[in-house]
Amino acid sequence: MSKTVKQMLAEAKAAVPAVDIQRARDLIADGALVVDTRDTSELASGKVRGALHVPRGMIEFRADPETDSHNPEFRKDRPVLLYCASGGRSALAGQTLRQMGYDKVYNLGGFKDWVAAGGETEPA
Repeated sequence: MSKTVKQMLAEAKAAVPAVDIQRARDLIADGALVVDTRDTSELASGKVRGALHVPRGMIEFRADPETDSHNPEFRKDRPVLLYCASGGRSALAGQTLRQMGYDKVYNLGGFKDWVAAGGETEPA
């Protein structure tokens, strides 16, 4: 059975809890891995302070310790907080991580919302 993007996003958003800026700050203070899933061309506006840039298309390869591309920052015992431009790609990436056995995965949503709420940023 085929699915539309709308259906896929709805499923991903149901699987990955969204968090507000205060919960995100708490997760970061507790050592969560913050992952920017935007494309490289979108980083000109900066990124969340301390975030690791992993474009959505590479999330599986960076998160899987069985690949040559694995990034050791990804650990299944560590919460992962994802964001993108508006929250869709980060939800999809979060759903992928959950399918891979990461159970502490959260969706921060969009970078612009983080900035508007006074979230800390840095140059990419």
